[in-house]
Amino acid sequence: MNAHDLDARHLLCPLPVIRTQDAVKNLAPGAILRVHCTDPGAIHDIPAWCRIHGHEVLDIQQEGRDIRITLRVGSD
Repeated sequence: MNAHDLDARHLLCPLPVIRTQDAVKNLAPGAILRVHCTDPGAIHDIPAWCRIHGHEVLDIQQEGRDIRITLRVGSD
């Protein structure tokens, strides 16, 4: 399955979470979404949003200011 990429770099809270939510609405359950962001709060906010809404965080990577959060879309 191909992964989908969301560029949320240079956006501040709560926009990375809002953009993630909007992107997930257009993806089928099981789809993979990679969120690219620079807001340090996203490291906590996006996984918390995923737990609440039934999505699975697969990986979180950070290199300097660049953060990549990979998630699998749940059935919610």
